[in-house]
Amino acid sequence: MIEVKNLYKVFGKKTERVFPLLAEGLNKEEILDKTGNTVGVNDANFKVEDGEIFVIMGLSGSGKSTLLRCLNRLIEPTQGEILYDNVNLTDLNKKELREFRKDKFGMVFQHFALFPYRTVQENAEFGLEMQNIPAEERQQRAKKALERVGLSGYEDQMPDQLSGGMQQRVGLARALAVETDVLLMDEPFSALDPLIKKEMQDKLLELYEELDKTIIFITHDLDEALKLGDRIAIMKDGKIIQIGNHEEILKNAENDYVRDFVQDVNRSRVLTAEDIMIRPLAQLYPQDGFRTAIHKMKKAGISSIFAVERNRTLRGIVYLEDVVEVLKEDLEDDTKIEDLVKEVPTADPAENLDELLADIANLDIPLPVVDENNKLLGVIVKTNVLANLAGEDVI
Repeated sequence: MIEVKNLYKVFGKKTERVFPLLAEGLNKEEILDKTGNTVGVNDANFKVEDGEIFVIMGLSGSGKSTLLRCLNRLIEPTQGEILYDNVNLTDLNKKELREFRKDKFGMVFQHFALFPYRTVQENAEFGLEMQNIPAEERQQRAKKALERVGLSGYEDQMPDQLSGGMQQRVGLARALAVETDVLLMDEPFSALDPLIKKEMQDKLLELYEELDKTIIFITHDLDEALKLGDRIAIMKDGKIIQIGNHEEILKNAENDYVRDFVQDVNRSRVLTAEDIMIRPLAQLYPQDGFRTAIHKMKKAGISSIFAVERNRTLRGIVYLEDVVEVLKEDLEDDTKIEDLVKEVPTADPAENLDELLADIANLDIPLPVVDENNKLLGVIVKTNVLANLAGEDVI
């Protein structure tokens, strides 16, 4: 959907002086010293696929926000191309650009950018007002957007009556109301406290599942990037250093800068159930009896076994002590193995380890991982959790 080719942004006068110096390999500081010009974006090249959450991250001054604003020309690029479905945005005149922004790009800012003397409803309508949408339709679409972000009932409140998290929801609703294809989000949650920040991240992912949107998201927080992004671009001094998915960024750092960036990542927020699950050591099928259950558990060295259908649909768990009790009391004729099957908590393969730690800690058995049809995919055992948190490879 979006392709950026050889994009540069240089701030200052006589910017043409900068390009020969870049070609010679001079860095941002050296160019500033020689010319007085600041390199904001240096030869950015990347593609964003339709329906993707693409995260651009870096430290303060890395050029990430400048790059984002170049995409919709809030900041004019110095050189390069920005293609949206093969339309080069750098070729559009001012009128064409305004129309393009209205239809294609919505933006959510770090500092909310709400009008203090407009109500929540009126703030949510603002983008539609700029598009000259009729009042009745404008009100309906804004109201629906506010409902989507959890602000029904707050339409008549003023911004200063809302918490920071709620104000950011208004900003998000305003962007959703205009129904653009792409959301550009410039560190939208960085000013929020940790609990509200997590809540807003979860809300964004929930909306992403509901809506057909492409999102380009700016952050300086690697944990946030890993939670939200399908792919991540890491920037330094205006240049994109590495682009990749979670595993590529964490395991295959291309240089020391990226390696230092990821070394302190909270792995529990990155690893999913699917990443750390292993095959169950044994499974109990419908035709298996009490002695087969004991044999399987003894051979595997386990004291409980997951009961499944032939197609691996999970039925529950059977404990060794219950089977032994049936045989000891000579209750085989009056009891079926199904009578011993007990319910057990399960995990979704996409759940991250941070969300699962409480369940894992409270269980004396492995945690089964099942798909949407309740088929057993694997199990999580505590030793695997500890090893993965330590960054060790687990067989």
